[in-house]
Order: sequence, then C-alpha cells, then structure tokens
Amino acid sequence: MTLSRKKKEPAATKEKQEKQALGLESVTWGGLTWLNIEQPTERETEYLAQNYPFHPLDLDDCLSRIQRPKIDEYPDYLFLVFHFPIFNAEARVTTPSQLSVFIGNDYLITLDKGELKPLVKLFKDCQLNEETRQEYFNQGSGYLLYRIIDRLIDYCLPILSKIGGNIEQAEDGIFSTARPKAVREISILRRDVISFRRIIWPMRAVIGSLEVKLRRFTRTDLSVYFGDIVDHVDRIWDGLDEYKEIIEGLNDTHDSLATNRLNDIIRVLTILATIGTVLTVVASFYGMNIPLPWGANPGGGPFTWLILLLAMLGITAGMLFYFHRKNWL
Repeated sequence: MTLSRKKKEPAATKEKQEKQALGLESVTWGGLTWLNIEQPTERETEYLAQNYPFHPLDLDDCLSRIQRPKIDEYPDYLFLVFHFPIFNAEARVTTPSQLSVFIGNDYLITLDKGELKPLVKLFKDCQLNEETRQEYFNQGSGYLLYRIIDRLIDYCLPILSKIGGNIEQAEDGIFSTARPKAVREISILRRDVISFRRIIWPMRAVIGSLEVKLRRFTRTDLSVYFGDIVDHVDRIWDGLDEYKEIIEGLNDTHDSLATNRLNDIIRVLTILATIGTVLTVVASFYGMNIPLPWGANPGGGPFTWLILLLAMLGITAGMLFYFHRKNWL
C-alpha cells in the first residue's frame, strides 16, 4: 500500500507541474475537478492525451473551427461540442463560439476561446467562493455541466432581445425618408437572424438528448432541469421564427412603399413630359420662318410674345385640370 501511494504521489505532482507550466487553471472540490482551457492549442491537447483516456479524434475536434454540435459517447467519458451565439458588434452579426467538453465521473474539462462570458464568470466564482463550489460540485459532474449550459442558454436571451429592438428601429426607419438606410438595416437584420438560426438549430437535438447521456455522471434526476433548458431553447427558436417572419414582412412593406413612391415619381414626370411636349409643339410652330397668326411677322404686335405665353399657360392649366378630373394627379 505504501509503495503504491509513493508511485501515485509523484505522478500527481508531475501532472500539477505540467498544468502550471501550461498555465492551466482548475477547481477541485469533493473529488470533482473542473479544468477550463481557454484558447486551446496543440500543447494543451497533448497534455490531455497524456493524462486522460481521450480519443485522438476528439482532441483534434477541440482545435477545429468547423465542428457541428454533437455528442460522442465512450465507456468512461462523453465528448460534447456546443455552439453558443456571440454578437460581433463590429460586423453586426451573431457568430458561433465553440465549447468542447469532456466529462467523466470525477472531472469536467471545458475548452473554449474565452468569449463566453457566463462560462468565464462561473469559473472564477468557483475559484473564489467556497459556497459556489459546494453548490455546483456536490452533485457530480453531470449537474455541474447542467449549470454551465443553463447559464449559456440564458445568455442567448439578451442577444435575442437586442435583435428585437433592432427590428423595431428598422420598422420605424422604413416610414422615414432615409429609405436606402432602411434597406441596409433590413438586410443586416436578416443576415443576423439567419446566422442565429444556424447556431440554434443543431443545438436543439444535442440538448434534447443530453439528459439521458448524463445520468451516469450525477446523483440527481436532471430530467426536470433539462426540460427547462429545452423550453428555453424552444422559446429562442420560436422567437427567431417570429423575427424571420417580421423581417420578411418589413421587406415586403418596404418594397411596396418603394414601388408606390416610384410610381408617383413616374406619374409626375410623365405629366410634365406630356405638357412639355405640347408646349414644344406650339413653340416649334412659331419658331418656323413662315407667317403665322400673332407670329413674328410684320403683322404681329409688340405683345405677341405675351399672347403666346398666356396661351401656353392656358394649355398647361387645361391639361392639369383634365389630369385632375381623371384622378391622375
């Protein structure tokens, strides 16, 4: 027994030294360790390969940027990939941030880019507060993972609300004079909603089947808890569906308003062109070098130009009155 203990202690010390050399941070309470790795590289995955029984393909997936949300089940652990939305203020679009998770009986390992603020905050709280560690760690690694996912799903709701606020602003802009700007806002919102839907859609299936997979890693019945998470995901998806329909309606409304405005402009220009054509014909006749009534000939008086001007004004007024009677104006 003493020899076995001596062998384990150097191994544990070596692992601790490796973690310190890589700058890895972990929290341990009640036999459960949470290791959070931000911005993982090949050095971190090599450390995991040396100290945990993880499949090499899973470790490669942690470094990949194109993985879809999934659950890979093994006898000793689960490997999970999640995508959670992050709003890119510069590009004004919601982008996915990948979270890779290894979960076993006495450990939980999360790998992310450090962009998920709820995850970073929760990890720091667990590092600093004994009560938080006791609350989250005392029911097994499965319960701890549930609390992480619950926080990250709740983090999606403010992003969804922000999209709703932007849609209201775009709706007000449609009926203003800045129509080119309204078109751009609608296009940006449509791209944002499509991106958000692309993130949430595969997550629904993963979260819906997660509770059954986690039963062996917790002492608590999580069916009710994950039922609540599924309700939140469905609410997010329904909200995105509603926003998608609203944006399509706003786009149709904008097209209708733009078409009506264009028709009004074309109608006014057509009337002006028609009046101008008639006046041009009159002016052309009196521009010819032949004798005409009231024309520029010896029989014309000094007020001939005034008579012609009044005649043109009368023609214009008559045509406008006619267009008005026809409801063309």
